[in-house]
Amino acid sequence: MKQQQNDFARGSIPSNIMRLAIPMIFAQLINVLYNIVDRMYIGHIPEAAANALTGLGITFPILCLVTAFANLFGGGGAPLFSIAWGKGDRQTAEEIMGNSFALLLGTGALLTAVILLFKRPLLYLFGASEVTFPYADQYLTIYICGSIFVMAGLGMNNFINAQGFARVGMGTVLIGAVLNLILDPIFIFIFDMGVSGAALATVLSQLVSSIWAVAFLAGKRVPMRLRLCNLRVRLCLFKRISALGFSGFIMSVTNSGVQIVCNATLQAFGGDLYVGVMTIINSVREIASVPVNGLTSAAQPVMGYNYGAKEYRRVRSGIKFTSITGFILLAAIWIFLLAFPEFFISIFNDDPALVSATIPAIHLYFFGFFMMALQMAGQSAAVSLGKSKQAVFFSLLRKAFIVIPLTLILPNFMNLGVNGVFLAEPISNFIGGGACFITMLCTIWRELKQKEQQEPSSIV
Repeated sequence: MKQQQNDFARGSIPSNIMRLAIPMIFAQLINVLYNIVDRMYIGHIPEAAANALTGLGITFPILCLVTAFANLFGGGGAPLFSIAWGKGDRQTAEEIMGNSFALLLGTGALLTAVILLFKRPLLYLFGASEVTFPYADQYLTIYICGSIFVMAGLGMNNFINAQGFARVGMGTVLIGAVLNLILDPIFIFIFDMGVSGAALATVLSQLVSSIWAVAFLAGKRVPMRLRLCNLRVRLCLFKRISALGFSGFIMSVTNSGVQIVCNATLQAFGGDLYVGVMTIINSVREIASVPVNGLTSAAQPVMGYNYGAKEYRRVRSGIKFTSITGFILLAAIWIFLLAFPEFFISIFNDDPALVSATIPAIHLYFFGFFMMALQMAGQSAAVSLGKSKQAVFFSLLRKAFIVIPLTLILPNFMNLGVNGVFLAEPISNFIGGGACFITMLCTIWRELKQKEQQEPSSIV
């Protein structure tokens, strides 16, 4: 029974993907709640809501950096793990998982020390003012001390999902999110800890999640276990894991870079108010992206396994299903965002000035949001098949080569001001999303068709 449950070469590709996707979407939605819940409560702190929310938004680039390293080793190791498992190479699969875990722990400790050392100049560089710096400093100082738990929980959950235990992966984030939901109001309002209480609640919740994930992977229920003997990092595996995880790393790092540039530009053209607007927009985007993030994350182990098993027709079926379904999902979400922006804004803040400034910004920022599905489908296919260079290129193209330059240029063009910052995102969605998907069709899709003709399917 367990063999069939975790064998992605059996059953239809859409059913395999959706079997993982539904709990993974729910899990990612819950995971978003870690920070979203903080912003919801912080945005309603009496007499300091707007400034506290803006201060929290200034820490986003650093939080993205923590996620970037989790993606580098967790997101890079899991597809390699799936390919090795599909080939029947259990020893290599377990070594990849063990090396990924060791790299997550080591990098988390180093990252904590470096950020604590340079946090003050970094926060001012990222758009803090004398008013918002104290809030940003309080939150970041506590949060970064628990970054090792954040990285372990996020990174190792990839290996739970890669082995077909999507419900357990969902449980990993559900435990932490529920705990965070309970602790946030206790620390923020009852203990009167404010922003510091939100950070402490998040860190404690992530600690519990990471313990759950590691304990499950070291237990007897999984086909491939996390073992102490595999924690010694091998240079060859480090290079392969890093190379494949580099696209996810670059995506998070460039997200961090975009936020730095956006916050600094908005501070210059609109002040603290528009940095607060961007904080709300980032929060809405995290929620809106969850369905397709979950879908593409679920597709990766399925496509990677079948690629390792030389089931190329099934891989193409996975790409097709992911692309079409993702496009429809984001198109529906885009329409809903255009029609009801006030619904999302009110979750985080009800200050009249902030709400009034955020509504037109949302209309601009999310225009053509459905094109992101093509970018995500193209990159997901590249990562699943180990095409690291292609995945890295398109991660860089949209954010580093399109969004950041446009964010700096457009505000000065035809007096667009803050509107220029919000226009950079939709322009990049159309150019970057279209280029990524077309390139995937011309390279990966064509290669799979050729291999399918050369080597007929061996699994029925």
